[in-house]
Amino acid sequence: MTLLETTATATLAPAPILRSSETLPTIIQGGMGVGVSSWRLARAVSETGQLGVVSGTALDMVIARRLQDGDQGGHVRRALAHFPVPALADRVLHKYFRAGGRGPKIPYLAIAKPSQHPLVKSLELSVVANFAEVWLAKEGHDGLVGINFLEKVQLATPSAAYGAMLAGVDYVLMGAGIPAEIPALLSGLARHETRSLDLHVENSTTRYCVEFNPEALTGGGLPPLHRPRFLAIVAAHVLAVYLAREQSTRPDGFVIEGPRAGGHNAPPRGRGSLDDEGQPVYGPRDDADLAKVAAVGLPFWVAGGYGTPDRVREALALGAAGVQVGTLFAFAAESGLDETLRARLLDEVDGPGLQIRTDPLASSTGFPFKVATLPETLSDDSLYDERPRLCDLGYLRMPYERTPGVIGYRCPAQPIATFVRKGGSSEEAAGRKCLCNALLANVGLGQTRRDGYQEVPLVTLGTDLDGVMALRAAHPEGWCAAEAVAYLEA
Repeated sequence: MTLLETTATATLAPAPILRSSETLPTIIQGGMGVGVSSWRLARAVSETGQLGVVSGTALDMVIARRLQDGDQGGHVRRALAHFPVPALADRVLHKYFRAGGRGPKIPYLAIAKPSQHPLVKSLELSVVANFAEVWLAKEGHDGLVGINFLEKVQLATPSAAYGAMLAGVDYVLMGAGIPAEIPALLSGLARHETRSLDLHVENSTTRYCVEFNPEALTGGGLPPLHRPRFLAIVAAHVLAVYLAREQSTRPDGFVIEGPRAGGHNAPPRGRGSLDDEGQPVYGPRDDADLAKVAAVGLPFWVAGGYGTPDRVREALALGAAGVQVGTLFAFAAESGLDETLRARLLDEVDGPGLQIRTDPLASSTGFPFKVATLPETLSDDSLYDERPRLCDLGYLRMPYERTPGVIGYRCPAQPIATFVRKGGSSEEAAGRKCLCNALLANVGLGQTRRDGYQEVPLVTLGTDLDGVMALRAAHPEGWCAAEAVAYLEA
């Protein structure tokens, strides 16, 4: 008997329905990583008839750490009891599950950083983790569930997408880059074909790719999978027109995201300048022409400052299928955001006002990143200075060509001397924050290091807080996802 069989008892819920209605949602709950858009949040939104989205960023780490914390409620083990290749899921459980949790001051186990040629055990964890999160989000209803990935995290995308598809994910969404290869990737994975993605390698003299062979991992013999719809998250109508031009790159729709959105933002177009507070200056050129997006003929949703009923109606009047909203749902009871952290953020909203700035340096991707100014987080310069500078997770590290045909990896958030030795510059490293560790800390999964250092959070939210303040007034004790949806639909 396997560990799966001993931990999954007769109380298991039935397998989720893998096919959902083709009705387009009006509201897309944004994919907020790491782990803020949890399966609980996505399921709650999906049950209202709208599109709930789980964050796919670093899900292998999220699931591994949940298991090490004892898998409270048995949810991960319940999901993995339905994984189509039990032996594969069982290996993940044997490696990471700790009955009763890790114990005080015990660090989480390390997992291998994403790479061009990952270990088999790394691929297994990636596939299993993405399956589990989507399965839980879909459990017990027939609503739509999506998963959000970052184009910048290319190395993990093929295996992560395959795991989500094994669980019957309905939509895949991707931003933070130009996701031209994703439509073909999803079509191939649905047939269990070996697929590859071209890698963005700095200073490359040749083509590099990351390849994934589903049947080599699972042993084959699985039926064809449902091919999810793909929504490209873009900031400019020019990019929407470009992606729609060829069948191989054409998505099933777009999310047009403006600079008020949380998380990563597209850099301003043209020669960038900074305001007096050191934030990138956005202007009229950064507003997508929605008429030109509509002329492409594919459904689109708008995001970044659309978190009120009036803005939803405005989007629909402009021809959008609806809106994508994140911040309202980040504050919802079902979000993965640590409860204490969420309460502190709401206290700031109630008090002098929560300050959110667009930091041009925080993210190692080079994209501007929204940062909520909050004590006891890395937005505090003194805490940033105290943190030992390291890169031990590596989701945002960048491939670069060491010699022709050989790539290495570097991250501006790693020790500056190491980054410079790998061909980076100290100027590029200045001000960079370790988002991988900080975002895990946001959801209660921050690393405790052997020297006693506890990773500190760094919160990202959108700058549009009108909806948050309206819901705060209507629900002073807090709100759930269904109440947020009802507010937006009013």
